[in-house]
Amino acid sequence: MIGTGIIKGMAVTARNFVGSYFDKERLITVQYPEERDPLPENYRNFPFLIYDGNDSQAGLRCVACKICEKECPPQCIYIVKSDDKKPDYMGKPQFYPKVFDIDISVCMSCQICVEVCPFEAIKMDKDFELSKRERFDALLMRKEELSKSNEHYHRIHPVEAAAVDKNLADAAAAAEAKKKAAAEAAAKAATAKAAAAKTTPAAPAAGSSTPTSGASS
Repeated sequence: MIGTGIIKGMAVTARNFVGSYFDKERLITVQYPEERDPLPENYRNFPFLIYDGNDSQAGLRCVACKICEKECPPQCIYIVKSDDKKPDYMGKPQFYPKVFDIDISVCMSCQICVEVCPFEAIKMDKDFELSKRERFDALLMRKEELSKSNEHYHRIHPVEAAAVDKNLADAAAAAEAKKKAAAEAAAKAATAKAAAAKTTPAAPAAGSSTPTSGASS
């Protein structure tokens, strides 16, 4: 019958309209900004940079490898690598981004930068209230504005952040175990070499003669 779909749709609308007077769960609007619906775990808006610890510069995970800049479809990421290295939050010397800008007026929130980052340094934020009066520089996010703590990441994406922390901890443990195994192997090799040097007889000095049996007096 023609129009059956329209009738069914209007029935759903009428049921929710009338039901909203009796069941609060049927209300589909909130009094924004006084009231806010919680955003889902997988909601994403624009990227931000993660740092560990309390220092947003020393703890920054980004090492300025520029993979995200190369893979960004709208080319809205601009990175300048530092000329020197400085210790990160673990004390390991690393390059760092001297400049890291994202033009959010161009960013299309595709999350490709997140997918290609090998250091878990860039993630998607949930902050959507970013409107500005100016059109250009005000929408260019600098490194200082983009840098947010790992605690912030855990607040907005708790499940994903926990999985990322576990992966990083496992990778660090594996690297430490590999380093320890290499050190033990080197120590064993040095010990074996020293033992072999002790058991091997010394070679005769050059020009010395060895007495032979049956020599005439």
